[in-house]
Amino acid sequence: MKIAIIGTGYVGLVTGVSLSEIGHQVTCIDIDDGKVERLKKGISPIHEPGLSELMSKNIEEQRLSFTTNHQDGIREADVVYIAVGTPENEDGSADLYYVEEAAKEIAKYISKDMIVVTKSTIPVGTNDKILQILQKHRIYDVKVEVVSNPEFLREGSAIHDSFYGDRIVIGAESEEAATVIEEINRPFGVPIFKTDIKSAEMIKYASNAFLATKISFINEISNICELLDANIENVAKGMGLDKRIGEQFLKAGIGYGGSCFPKDTKALIQIAGNVKYDFELLKGVVNVNQKQQRILIDKLNSYFFSLKGKRIAVLGLAFKPDTDDMREAASIKVTEELIKQGAEVIAYDPVAVKNAKGVLDPRVQFASSIEEALGGSDAAMILTEWKEIKTMDPQLFHCMDQPLVFDGRNCFDPESMKNNQVEYHSIGRPAVAVPSRTVPL
Repeated sequence: MKIAIIGTGYVGLVTGVSLSEIGHQVTCIDIDDGKVERLKKGISPIHEPGLSELMSKNIEEQRLSFTTNHQDGIREADVVYIAVGTPENEDGSADLYYVEEAAKEIAKYISKDMIVVTKSTIPVGTNDKILQILQKHRIYDVKVEVVSNPEFLREGSAIHDSFYGDRIVIGAESEEAATVIEEINRPFGVPIFKTDIKSAEMIKYASNAFLATKISFINEISNICELLDANIENVAKGMGLDKRIGEQFLKAGIGYGGSCFPKDTKALIQIAGNVKYDFELLKGVVNVNQKQQRILIDKLNSYFFSLKGKRIAVLGLAFKPDTDDMREAASIKVTEELIKQGAEVIAYDPVAVKNAKGVLDPRVQFASSIEEALGGSDAAMILTEWKEIKTMDPQLFHCMDQPLVFDGRNCFDPESMKNNQVEYHSIGRPAVAVPSRTVPL
């Protein structure tokens, strides 16, 4: 089937590449000339394992193409996907400007009956507005239907999720339209759940809000564990063995970040507020996460009398491993506070440095290796659980003046750090002290 996708951001590009891989003829549309030219050459604008390889393969096999011309992209399409960004407004609501503009562009160029699919994360009821825009601005008297098909991709494993996901949700008011989108997705071999449009819209927000709630819950439990000398990893494992709870998203740390959880939790609070419902639980989730993101700073302040003049190595900058995404990354708040308190910050990330330079304080220095970051530092902070960091030899921490580690992702076994004479402070687990360490100043 011939498919046009408006938007080549994270969702649009992964969707387009994946649909082309299962045999569809896909044209991705974007208004950025430079970006489109790079895409035509198989150069991905994002770091996502497996994406570049699949993109180049399908370009070469002429199933995937890119253009800045909406008319060329839409004119021959059987189905058009909207996959543009919905950034956060100041009040936490989703900004629908790009979605509405995409709908207007589609309306200009459709000359036959058309199904428009929304992949963008949009508030409940937005698909009705999209249909109104399409009907109002269409030039030809054609039938237009709108289908909600929310994405559930995890950054760092999005290609895997496309082909091995838990479900594909299709929301439509027409069984005929739902069946068309079902057939498009059938080759993925992923279970398909069909429902009404508003329920499909809500499933996306409810899913992310629930996962964010699990993260904030286990982080609260981890903070209590520290006060009681319990071990959060043992607690989480014992909890996860209960099939009603499950083990996923029970890993304590310094909170969630990225483009989805922070934005979608705030948007759902706003959606609830629009119908005069006070979503108290989710407000608590957001507040806990904001507090958790600075917990390593609190630990550091409890250790040192002052951070002024201290050299702090920050290992990991992206909001999670296997991505270069810096949106809502904990490293933003952490490095900002370190600089504010007079510390010298030297950071290392294997992938995200380019993006980090665009959002972090310009006084943050960047190292080209873990060893360079640690050399001469007074303390190290681990903010992203990159494999390179998790598998490093703990003896590398002896590059520091005295090995002192504050681990926000529980990357290391405390017993191993003890055996390697590294003072180690993690989340929800007893600290590892080194008797020979001098008193901090």
